[in-house]
Amino acid sequence: MRKASIAVLAVALGLASTALVACGDDDDDQVAAPTTTAAPTGGGTTLELSAPESGAFAYDKDALSAKAGLVTINFTNPASVSHDVVLEQDGNELAKSELVSGGDSSTATATLKAGKYVYFCDVPGHRDGGMEGTLTVK
Repeated sequence: MRKASIAVLAVALGLASTALVACGDDDDDQVAAPTTTAAPTGGGTTLELSAPESGAFAYDKDALSAKAGLVTINFTNPASVSHDVVLEQDGNELAKSELVSGGDSSTATATLKAGKYVYFCDVPGHRDGGMEGTLTVK
């Protein structure tokens, strides 16, 4: 019976030390870039945006609005022509989705303050062809 108690204690100590290591500070003070293609979990504003099935250089909306904070643009592209979404302000890229086509989707997510932002497709020629819009954050 004493061997069983020692085994239970050893397992408990192992689990406790694993939990402490998982909660430790990794001292990594680097700030991650705001660009992401992963969907956020909980909170924030999620906006839907798509391209036309014809492959035309356009989005289905040329203006979007959101509340300040975490903003995610879910972009769906049914066309065979690849498109993406880049979010920028004053020439600074804040978020960028992956290139998608054929009905695939991707996301661009950033934490935004109140202001005006531009979103566009950065495939050469697409923005110049009209694939651009304005995001107003309040």
